[in-house]
Amino acid sequence: MIARVVETIDRFHMFQTGQRVGVAVSGGADSVCLFHVLFELAPRWNLHLHVLHLDHQLRGAESREDARFVEQLAAQLGLPFSQAQVDVATLAAERSQNLEETARHERRRFFSEFLRSGRLNRIALGHTRSDQAETVLFRFLRGAGSAGLAGIRPLTGEGFVRPLIGVDRADVEQFLREKNIAWRLDSSNNCLDFDRNRIRHELLPQLQREWNPAIAEMLAHTADWALEEESYWQAEIDRLAAKYLTIKPPIVFLRTDQLTTLPPAAARRLVRRAIETVKGDLRAIDFSHIAAVLRVASQPEGDGRLQVPAVDVYRSFEWLRLAPPGLDNLENRNFRLPVSVPGRMPLPGGGVTVLLELIENKPVTELSESRYNRSVYYLDWDRISGALELRNWRPGDQYKPVEHSGEVKIKLLFQQARIPLWERRSWPVITSGEKIVWARQFGPAAGFAANPESRAILTVEEVPA
Repeated sequence: MIARVVETIDRFHMFQTGQRVGVAVSGGADSVCLFHVLFELAPRWNLHLHVLHLDHQLRGAESREDARFVEQLAAQLGLPFSQAQVDVATLAAERSQNLEETARHERRRFFSEFLRSGRLNRIALGHTRSDQAETVLFRFLRGAGSAGLAGIRPLTGEGFVRPLIGVDRADVEQFLREKNIAWRLDSSNNCLDFDRNRIRHELLPQLQREWNPAIAEMLAHTADWALEEESYWQAEIDRLAAKYLTIKPPIVFLRTDQLTTLPPAAARRLVRRAIETVKGDLRAIDFSHIAAVLRVASQPEGDGRLQVPAVDVYRSFEWLRLAPPGLDNLENRNFRLPVSVPGRMPLPGGGVTVLLELIENKPVTELSESRYNRSVYYLDWDRISGALELRNWRPGDQYKPVEHSGEVKIKLLFQQARIPLWERRSWPVITSGEKIVWARQFGPAAGFAANPESRAILTVEEVPA
């Protein structure tokens, strides 16, 4: 047992000398074994152990007894102990989640706080190769790809480690019996209402009996294979994401013409990365969701929209936008702002400010030369008679831009310029009375544009807020 755990720790570089390590101990066989093994191995890396326990309050007195058992275990070996209590059943009902999902989330939140605060460098969890086999089978049945089949990571970027991932549950119990070490039994582990328990007590034993006596070992090897595959793809998708994803939190954009030229394996993983960036994780995301996004992207032209869990996917022209659901409802679609000259007008939603400046007795040609590297528009101030207003584009808006023979609807200009639908809602225009004198990107109206004879010139420029 000790030798195999050392091999796993060394293989995945789980610890560095002198680190502070939290040991998650529920009181069950796996976590108690982890506790004793790490206590024996701590001097090898000069580890400073800290015992952690979260009481889910799901089993009444039995849960409280588990907490006391773990506290006494830590005290017997003179180790610091931290615990917390969470009413998982109430939280699950409030969130409309199942108990397993809520308990897992709350454990992760409790442990992660120790890592974020810097009090601990690593959190050691008691998952075994048996847990790995169950996880791989569970994810396979739910349609996971190779990323899901990589199963339980031995080491995560956050700092979670699983030193027992190379040993079976039977090895754990044999180790504890040989050492005469007691552990707690969790009665909920036998409840077949939970998916994982049905896999553990019914499906895996049936597969062992009727198909492959070494099914657990085979599934664990599948996880090893998939993990190595994902390690390669992680570096590759980091490179592709930097090249193809445009990230403007909480939104991610990517071009359909670029996505559809990638090999399917790379395109799928790039979409997964985009979803994960928006959502924060990939829970409930399966192959069908990725395929649906790629179908929308592969359409030769047009618009499209679909929902995947916790992500709104929107297609317009050659762009895909991935965003949290409800983002469009939260946006301030309509605004009207009185314009003062000179002035700085921050647009609703942040990000952009419209600058207006009045310049007299300086020709347009001279101004253009001095601002050649900026998108500045020039209006003839003397032609503007009414008060100015900055507002967003509205359906039906039309005006005559410079170099157009007549008035044209801004909606048509959007289509000609291939402006995505989501950008149009807050598209700024400046009006004088009922007339549009300027529109973003399309410039001044012909009747208000400055010319070489203009002496009082209003400049309009958009700059980052």
